[in-house]
Amino acid sequence: MVYTVYMTTAPTVQRIATAARRLLDKEGADAVTMRRVASAVGITPMAVYRHYPNRAGLLNALADAGFDELAARLAEVRSVGDLEKRLTNILNIYLEHALQNPRLFELMFMTRREGARRYPQDFKAGRSPTANPMAELIREGMATGYFRKDDAWEIIFEMGALLQGLVMLYLGGRMAVSPARFRAFCHRSFRRYLHGIRN
Repeated sequence: MVYTVYMTTAPTVQRIATAARRLLDKEGADAVTMRRVASAVGITPMAVYRHYPNRAGLLNALADAGFDELAARLAEVRSVGDLEKRLTNILNIYLEHALQNPRLFELMFMTRREGARRYPQDFKAGRSPTANPMAELIREGMATGYFRKDDAWEIIFEMGALLQGLVMLYLGGRMAVSPARFRAFCHRSFRRYLHGIRN
């Protein structure tokens, strides 16, 4: 098995991160303890502390890696089509990331953690590689008259809250719809919001 070979040949810090991510994906953040991660890697719990200061630090590293994955996906988006199409492409990347990694998504966006970016200062300073692409498109829309002039970052945060709220309701079992119907619902909601801020 490729995973087994990787787990025995990779540097210890990467083996720890991989084991922690597997626990997170399978059982959620509560399952990610130093003891369980150490057992999965085949080392002592104290060895984990040599790489991560505490459990919160390990969870922060997992969340940061999740944001790096999402930012990499967003960086691959081709900027073609009209503004609404390009914004919808970004929505689709967020949706797929959430549905493919539900427990990671919850850790990234819904769990209070030290060092997480905060609105408005971090976002307005351009420190969010996952929010910046959408902000650029919203500002472009305002500059060209496609959207009404407004606070672009407030709009980005509202759109994020809409998407994250729908995702958490869906993942929490509060929406009795298939994944395909959920995606379609998100697209309609997103479209209604975008049309509400149009000129």
